[in-house]
Amino acid sequence: MSNTTSLEGRVVLVAGAAGGLGSAASVACAQAGATVVLLGRKVAALNRVYDAVKAIGPEPVLYPLDLVGATPDDYDELAGRIETELGRLDGMLHCAAEFKGLTPLLHTDPADFARAIHVDLTARWWLTQACLPLLARSDAGAVVFALDDPARTDGAFWGGYGLAQSAQASMVSMLQAELGEHGPCISGFRPGPMRTALRGKAYQPNADAEARAPADYAAACVELLSPVGSASRGRIVDAS
Repeated sequence: MSNTTSLEGRVVLVAGAAGGLGSAASVACAQAGATVVLLGRKVAALNRVYDAVKAIGPEPVLYPLDLVGATPDDYDELAGRIETELGRLDGMLHCAAEFKGLTPLLHTDPADFARAIHVDLTARWWLTQACLPLLARSDAGAVVFALDDPARTDGAFWGGYGLAQSAQASMVSMLQAELGEHGPCISGFRPGPMRTALRGKAYQPNADAEARAPADYAAACVELLSPVGSASRGRIVDAS
């Protein structure tokens, strides 16, 4: 890891830390020197990530929270605990996602649609909103939204998940325009096809030759969360 992408002494929150990209990015952030706050709803899976992160970097912080039922007050409490226990927050990576599978909009269960919009858009914003005051105090605060490829998700059958992807892409430039060049850096990151449980709901794993391990994209997450990530301010970055 080069000095330009060092996270030494920094605190990074990873939402969806038990998932494919979230867990790989958490490990990479720890390798780069960050204290990682691991946010997710599956405690057993979070514990496994906790052990992996602790083995290679600063001791992480475990924060179980189900984004489906969490309220803005819950996110305010999270931000308050980070400030009290760690004293700072320098970066946030949004990896938590909800996707039931490919379904025509006409036949989508209303509860499933609402859940996808909430987890993939509303909850991401509520968490960001609660943490922005802390991030604004960092010398290089950063928020990174992991996004899917619009070439896929803007098409048929992607439902609430696909709509939330489009909305998030708009939010990146909108929020950065409001925060200005001296506020936290807001960016989006589109990894390539990954072998994850989410992708497995849309593609047959044995026929998905393009998919790569999430760890292949972890270094890009670290770079966007580091001070050099400011070069991507207000932009959506596609994986190389």
